[in-house]
Amino acid sequence: MPHPDQTALPGDGLVRISRAALIRLKQRGDNLPLRTIRVRSRRSGAHLTRLRERGMEFDEARLYQPGDEIRHIDWRITARTGKPHSKLFRVEKERAVILWVDYRAPMYFATQGRFKSVLASEAAAMVAWSTHKVGDRLGGLLFSELGHQELRPRNDERTVLRFISLLADHSQLPPRPSRPDQRQEAAGSALARIKRVARPGSLIFLISDFRDLSASSATHITSLARHNDLILLRLFDPLEAELPRAGCYTLSDGDRFVTIDSDDRNRRLQHREHYQAQQSHLEQLCRQHGIHLLQCASNDNLSTVLQLGLGRQRV
Repeated sequence: MPHPDQTALPGDGLVRISRAALIRLKQRGDNLPLRTIRVRSRRSGAHLTRLRERGMEFDEARLYQPGDEIRHIDWRITARTGKPHSKLFRVEKERAVILWVDYRAPMYFATQGRFKSVLASEAAAMVAWSTHKVGDRLGGLLFSELGHQELRPRNDERTVLRFISLLADHSQLPPRPSRPDQRQEAAGSALARIKRVARPGSLIFLISDFRDLSASSATHITSLARHNDLILLRLFDPLEAELPRAGCYTLSDGDRFVTIDSDDRNRRLQHREHYQAQQSHLEQLCRQHGIHLLQCASNDNLSTVLQLGLGRQRV
């Protein structure tokens, strides 16, 4: 009898993904240039930003000695003791890489390629493997309208495998209806939680379709960007960007069916403008706050987008 992890699921890799399939992404993850960020391919939808250099972290303060740099004087301790003190630093050994992964209802959708939820799981798994390879601590927060599951940052393979199991489990959840306000509240709560968990200097990946991004969620993202390096991976389906040429089209999630009539030119135009407005809002948010934005369609090659998006310039 095959091991459960080796058993393929119906629709595996398209509408859901198994733990075994995510484990097999290890080599692709190992090849990701996680500590680089040079990208800039229009095709990958990336914005030019530069991540903080991994380097030095505060160790302790000691009495000032001749030759110490003035900029390293600890003025607080100097004022308290009446004697000049200098800050000592050490090389930062590891950082926390935290993956915030969206599994709200609209993520279980695609008309071409794979469900956005599958892409999110694959992207998170590849980054998780890359994190482990470079010796950083992996943490995660997976959320939906029903709540969230959290993984505290740790540096061991057991944490990676636990995280991958959570990704697979979430990708296999049945779609459930939800209201826009429920979805916005879920995203806002999950971002607020990341703010409480992430230590300054963390590298945080936000993986979502970022549909109907609320003002409160945008505020949380802005706040996170002040003290951490942020990479946003926006996933979308081509139909969300552009309705097909005139005609009637039936879509199904395997349970329910909906028919789209795209004969109305005004409707097609409104659909396109709504999408472009959301996209412009997210791009502007990222430009203003130094956030690195990657965009991947459901029928794109995810590995290529990540490779190009994380670039080749060491940070």
